[in-house]
Amino acid sequence: MKFNLTRDLCFFDLESTGLNVIRDRIIQIAIIKYFAKGREPEELSMLINPGIPISEEAMRVHGITPKDVANKPTFVQVAQKIYDFIGNADLAGYNSNRFDVPMLQEEFARAGIDFDIDHRRMIDVQRIFYKMEPRNLRAAVRFYCDKDLENAHDALADVKATIDVFEGQLRRYEGQDYEDDDGKVFVNPIRNDMQAVFEFTKDEKVLDITQRLRLTPEGEVVFNFGKYVGRPVAQTLVEDKQYYHWILNKEFSVQVKKLVKKLVQEYEQQQRENNPPK
Repeated sequence: MKFNLTRDLCFFDLESTGLNVIRDRIIQIAIIKYFAKGREPEELSMLINPGIPISEEAMRVHGITPKDVANKPTFVQVAQKIYDFIGNADLAGYNSNRFDVPMLQEEFARAGIDFDIDHRRMIDVQRIFYKMEPRNLRAAVRFYCDKDLENAHDALADVKATIDVFEGQLRRYEGQDYEDDDGKVFVNPIRNDMQAVFEFTKDEKVLDITQRLRLTPEGEVVFNFGKYVGRPVAQTLVEDKQYYHWILNKEFSVQVKKLVKKLVQEYEQQQRENNPPK
């Protein structure tokens, strides 16, 4: 398709050391630039040495290792080239408004370049997807039950509609396997078996409903917020009792408070067992 452009448009994507747009760094950037004057699109793609470790979680997603970027230029070394390639173009990507654009801005700032976006049009393709294919109850009733939701936001009507949707899902996906982004295959996960549905839909990475704590792939509970984000909860709170008591006395959920108490108690017990008094 030929885009109707009044300004150049750059579609771009980043791979990074992690998901924190402030602390993490770019390790790969790819850009395809479309020109308002109709010339053929141009591409720019490069690996970048981030100068900091790449998280295990990130490597599992994109497969880029420290060895792959060891001899590549740093962002500072290629910043001007990337900046000149983008020029005054508008920007487009997938989830780019929340991740790629702010991370790119941070990298440019560290390189001493003011990457102004105030006068650029930002096209986030994910936002189109979410707006045009909503994932609310009304859309689910229409999709799975082929009817419209009546009396929306009446509690009893919403419960009945949710039951209709669940029944529709069980019918639609019976016998259908699912393969996730990592290639793991789930055999017939959506079937009339509540344990199977629970196992398939639970988020093993998040330990509490407020998403304050999460589980690493190695099975360690770490903070998902604040100054200790990514740090192990038990060890950190034993070492910083002031922070521990702050959590217990502030507006954290009962679930979070129970979890941190349990983790601290288990850690202290383990320390006593490993270091018995002489």
